[in-house]
Amino acid sequence: MKKPIRRIALSIGGGDAPGLNAVIRAAVTAAANRGWECVGIRDGFNGILQPTHYPKGGVVLLTRDQVRGIAHLGGTILGTTNKGNPFHFPTLNADGTVNDTDRSDELLAYFKREGIDALISVGGDGSLTIANELHRKGLRVVGVPKTIDNDLDKTFTTFGFDTAVSFATECLDRLHSTAESHHRVMVVEVMGRYAGWIALHAGISGGAHAILIPEIAFDLDQVAAKIRERDAEGRMYSLVMVAEGALPLHGQRAVLAPAEIGHAERLGGIGEHVTRELAQRTGKDARVVVLGHLLRGGSPTSFDRLAALRFGSAAVRALEAGLSGVMVALAFPNVNYVNLEEVAGRMKAVPLDCDTLQTGRDLGVCFGD
Repeated sequence: MKKPIRRIALSIGGGDAPGLNAVIRAAVTAAANRGWECVGIRDGFNGILQPTHYPKGGVVLLTRDQVRGIAHLGGTILGTTNKGNPFHFPTLNADGTVNDTDRSDELLAYFKREGIDALISVGGDGSLTIANELHRKGLRVVGVPKTIDNDLDKTFTTFGFDTAVSFATECLDRLHSTAESHHRVMVVEVMGRYAGWIALHAGISGGAHAILIPEIAFDLDQVAAKIRERDAEGRMYSLVMVAEGALPLHGQRAVLAPAEIGHAERLGGIGEHVTRELAQRTGKDARVVVLGHLLRGGSPTSFDRLAALRFGSAAVRALEAGLSGVMVALAFPNVNYVNLEEVAGRMKAVPLDCDTLQTGRDLGVCFGD
């Protein structure tokens, strides 16, 4: 039988997403209601592994007062990072080279020394893969799914996604009028490294005429034909939504920076490429709008806020029930638990036969194929 919980830690990894503060508030409040103490680790696990970077402490006590009134705020009061994998931690040598170091034992030793009985790990695929490895090494862990890309398996959705889609849809709404006024092609690039959920949902909701996603290799001749078709019908403008990881039929993804130790490759630039090529193919004035990190900011929608609060509370209930190595997941109408083994290392791409994509085709949207 596992010993009773008295102290838990929260860690947030990967990109920020609207709703993170709501998770923190729910988890801290639910833990306090059970008489547990809660601490927050700064920037993933960096607050423990790089303590000298935090003059006021890399691990902070979280109380009811400290989390009161934060659920509606964007960002995260604990910070986050996508460069803090304790199993592959980048260590700088004196000669300027970087080593890939496994520092997970240091992390576990800290937890034991400080009397931390369990961890709630909030993040996407990378963070939950780390959480699963820590669980395998004996730490009590519950994961909370977070990513605006909605590419985590075994959960209907992740918090942050609805907020990102809502903002991208609003941007498309605004671009219709200016594109129509100037008879332009407007290309809108959104996040979505290897899954096109944001581009698909926002593109259809916002009336995009072409949507390019990583799951469908695109041919710009097909997109240009769609634009010319609209021009011939007297609709002299077009909106093209493109995910940052969209893949040209006979090309490669647009990469700004290659992968390095502790950090995945950084994508970007596909919007500019598509804009330039469509201008050449159609002879029309074409402009690009890159939404980028605007999709990560701002207050969470009510859907994301409620989902995050439910996830944070459910994570505490899971620990109270003696569970470990699980992720809380949204399965309407309830939150349930799935093994981290079923989530780690897996990505939820847009199914090519999904209803939303088929709806786009019925509406005449061009997907570049």
